[in-house]
Amino acid sequence: MGGEAPEQRRLDRAMSFGGGCGVPEEALHLVLGYVEDSRDREAASLVCRRWHHIDALTRKHVTVPFCYAVSPARLLARFPRLQSLAVKGKPRAAMYGLIPDDWGAYARPWVTELAAPLECLKAFHLRRMVVTDDDLAALVRSRGHMLQELKLDKCSDFSTDALRLVARSCRSLRTLFLEECAIADKGTEWLHDLAVKNHVLVALNFHMTELTVLPADLELLAKKCKSLISLKISDCDLSDLIVFFRMATSLQEFAGGAFIEQGVLNKYGNVKFPSRLCSLGLTYMGTNEMPIIFPFSEILKKLDLQYTFLTTEDHCQLIAKCPNLLVLAVRNVIGDRGLGVVADTCKKLQRLRVERGDDDPGLQEEQGGVSQVGLTAVAVGCRELEYIAAYVSDITNGALESIGTFCKNLCDFRLVLLDREERITELPLDHGVRALLRGCTKLRRFALYLRPGGLSDVGLGYIGQYSGTIQYMLLGNVGESDDGLIRFALGCVKLLKLELRSCCFSERALAFAILQMPSLRYIWVQGYKASQTGRDLMLMARPFWNIEFTPPSPENAYRITEDGEPCVDSQAQILAYYSLVGKRLDCPQSVVPLYPA
Repeated sequence: MGGEAPEQRRLDRAMSFGGGCGVPEEALHLVLGYVEDSRDREAASLVCRRWHHIDALTRKHVTVPFCYAVSPARLLARFPRLQSLAVKGKPRAAMYGLIPDDWGAYARPWVTELAAPLECLKAFHLRRMVVTDDDLAALVRSRGHMLQELKLDKCSDFSTDALRLVARSCRSLRTLFLEECAIADKGTEWLHDLAVKNHVLVALNFHMTELTVLPADLELLAKKCKSLISLKISDCDLSDLIVFFRMATSLQEFAGGAFIEQGVLNKYGNVKFPSRLCSLGLTYMGTNEMPIIFPFSEILKKLDLQYTFLTTEDHCQLIAKCPNLLVLAVRNVIGDRGLGVVADTCKKLQRLRVERGDDDPGLQEEQGGVSQVGLTAVAVGCRELEYIAAYVSDITNGALESIGTFCKNLCDFRLVLLDREERITELPLDHGVRALLRGCTKLRRFALYLRPGGLSDVGLGYIGQYSGTIQYMLLGNVGESDDGLIRFALGCVKLLKLELRSCCFSERALAFAILQMPSLRYIWVQGYKASQTGRDLMLMARPFWNIEFTPPSPENAYRITEDGEPCVDSQAQILAYYSLVGKRLDCPQSVVPLYPA
């Protein structure tokens, strides 16, 4: 009937949409406003300049994965209307005492350069960073009137004076997160002021800190903040929280309360938890105190038993009463028998963490310790698992194959093989690792810390070959030679972040391997065949790629800490990362910036 062919009209419309020319400005703003995934956002911003500009104006949240990768000024220019910002600082190894305290990752530039100009900022999250009282004061001056979420995760160098200022000034604060922060305790007034000034608080977390808490302040908080859903505190005797629990009628999550006097009859008999509580983590709980959980165990969705004194048998009895658990965190004293109960009972379980227990065998439960038996049982019985992190005493290829066969939703897998047993049933684990990676196609994070001989060069090559969509890896004591590392690197086309510990690789091989991983943005290495100067690392020098070398300290080469680990500076470290900033200016004397020099 004349006119253009239907195929041509469709092509024209597609080209018009692709270039953004035929789509009204308001429509693009609305559409991109619903796109939250950072990868989808990045792809959209590459369509054309117009889409790039609209992405900049509509982006609500950004996570800076490493604080030296970009400058605050550049971030502000790219995303001037951010509502939420998260910045990560020191390498993850800082959580295990492997990074010096004066290493860097200072929050000051991120606060002073962004707090005032980011006029829409409502949420601020810092992780493993040095935060001072002055930094928090500057944040409060600029954003205190509209700040709704402040998360300081494993940060240090601030005090309760700054928290008191936050409590008095940030009256719209809904979330205050301080877990595992090193905070100077100058009094409890901050918590009292928070209860008096804030009536909209939803979540408060100062778990695993040394802060003093007064029960009267918690009672006032429950009275004033009817919206309080989650509370995680430092050590406070549960018998002093009876009134608080009675008043906190909306509370759904609680952690940190302690049984200071275990075994005292009737000490905790009057403790009654709120009826809506479905997430619980108690400290110093023993066999005699365990029945306090029984009345509401069936409605529990999250249970943290890492800081309890429960035996293997106690774990079995308690978990058998918790059929609706989605999240479980324990120590390896749970044993294979306890994991068998988990497999039989917790069919909905999505996250399982088995932490390392006491290293003294005399203090371990006779039936404690997790092996291939417990992991296999969990893999078969808990098929909804998305996250597994476990310290094991023994392992086999078959157990890893079971995980690959049955745990199809697994996104995050972390395994540490302890060195308690002289003999491991089956090494190397090449075929088990291959089966796990081939079966768990949704994996995004993968950590494997073994013992010498735990994974051959062939197995290391399998990790590269079947890395799929994995974006983060931690590998320790893997491989036999440089050849295995190169095989691994050639397969890791999508890996963004890599950490290596206690490996046999040379500097030259590490530099060459890094050049083979096109998506790699960050690598940290400790424990390899290092030189005193790091000279071979310059083989990977290229624009925007920062290389920092921490040489081994000769005087500490044979020193061992109280935990049995080598001193922080007894082994050389490499940190290399993409950066739009160039050489950082706050390196401590222990760190040598190789490139840019």
